[in-house]
Amino acid sequence: MKKIEAIIQPSRLEHVKAALHEIGVEGMTVLEVRGHGRQKGHTEVYRGREYNVDLLPKLKLEMVLPDRLVDPTVDAILKSAKTGKIGDGKIFIYPLEEAIRIRNEERGEAAL
Repeated sequence: MKKIEAIIQPSRLEHVKAALHEIGVEGMTVLEVRGHGRQKGHTEVYRGREYNVDLLPKLKLEMVLPDRLVDPTVDAILKSAKTGKIGDGKIFIYPLEEAIRIRNEERGEAAL
């Protein structure tokens, strides 16, 4: 099993969800986060005053998947989240030792 974390642009969420649903990924957690990489933010004007916005809104998707779904999931995220512009995001993949469903104590892939 693997845990996949993907940081994406908020505007790409529906595209990513549709692509993941197509390949059979049903469960995910979506978190609203703020951050920046090479973008470094931008300058905005509010009530005549200029200020820097250095932490930009992003979405973090978290999924725990059986090994067989990892590559198709990464491909689906890459194709559906990519705009070709700086700030498209990143994907992180972690090994996962165990998953346990609290309701009935199922373990491993059965808990997913």
